[in-house]
Amino acid sequence: MPDVATTPTLDYTSETYKDAYSRINAIVIEGEQEAKDNYIHLIDLLPDSKDELTRLSKMEARHKKGFQACGKNLNVTPDMEFAQEFFSELHQNFQQALAEGKVVTCLLIQALIIECFAIAAYNIYIPVADPFARKITEGVVKDEYSHLNYGEEWLKANFDSVKEELEQANKENLPLVWKMLNKVAADAEVLGMEKDALVEDFMIAYGEALSNVGFNTREIMRMSAYGLREG
Repeated sequence: MPDVATTPTLDYTSETYKDAYSRINAIVIEGEQEAKDNYIHLIDLLPDSKDELTRLSKMEARHKKGFQACGKNLNVTPDMEFAQEFFSELHQNFQQALAEGKVVTCLLIQALIIECFAIAAYNIYIPVADPFARKITEGVVKDEYSHLNYGEEWLKANFDSVKEELEQANKENLPLVWKMLNKVAADAEVLGMEKDALVEDFMIAYGEALSNVGFNTREIMRMSAYGLREG
């Protein structure tokens, strides 16, 4: 056994790679579409943030176009039906919270969970991406940090009054992330992305976000592990 693990060179043109890519590419396209829509919907609950939320939504629309170009570059048709099903539970929970005027739950789903999920996936993908997709993804991930920051700052400013709802929203939505990671693990591995690395990167990003909002270490450990055993 060699001391240093080596990653085999990926064949971006193989049918196996392109088949897995059709689902992964669809997930990032759909994820950016969900984010675009979610930020626009949030204007109803946060009219004072209309300009900022509109700006974030436009950035997500640009990201979507970038990832659509990545698929075209590899002659891959994204499996959008798979992607819509992949996000369906988070989508439904966001829509329900929106209808009930639960801005805190909406922000946890979009500005913390979805953004941290994206940041983790993009950071793990960049080193193994084809050159065209790597350049696109590097640009996108820089933007995602600013989106995460928006949610963090709003929740931090209102922490005492939103803490209880944040904990409940975490309890209801974080288990969905582990289900989603399991659904995508096999395809991600074909693309050179290890599930353990995705989980680790997500937990780091999510834990840092919760810390920035105002939770202490003990609370973060309890919240971050919620539903993990089911994953």
